[in-house]
Amino acid sequence: MEKEELRTIYHRTERLTVVVLLLALPAFGLVYLYQQSGRFTQTLPLLPNWTQNLLLGAGVLLLVLQYVLFHQKIKQSLQQESLLEKASLYAAATRQRFLLLFLVSIISTAGLYWSGSPGFVFLFTLALVFFSLGKPSPDRMVRLMKLKKEDRELLTEISRPA
Repeated sequence: MEKEELRTIYHRTERLTVVVLLLALPAFGLVYLYQQSGRFTQTLPLLPNWTQNLLLGAGVLLLVLQYVLFHQKIKQSLQQESLLEKASLYAAATRQRFLLLFLVSIISTAGLYWSGSPGFVFLFTLALVFFSLGKPSPDRMVRLMKLKKEDRELLTEISRPA
């Protein structure tokens, strides 16, 4: 029973991370390519500098926030006894992390669309790094939650396709 619940938690979390990335990447890519092509014909109102700085600051703040919140939840999971409780906390932390990263990608895409500032490209690049570092894998879960050998083997087993 616990094995099936763990499998469900793991695969649901993994699916969410992929969907979030599949939504964020093409949207930013399209805006970036339009900005770089020079054929961007729409006359958009330019963002004032203070608004650009506010958006960039909010994006950086969200990046820091997702990192801190994720690691706080991981510390909470270390205090749990069962693997199911630990995995549930890890999944909740990962969901929260990816939703915050998705907000960063929306800010980056909107900021680049209206301003063309390379700061938003850099912000999105940082978000991609965290997307990559945060994608759930058995090895990452074992390392972060400091699991025992039998739990490590169970996580490796449930991560395989059924």
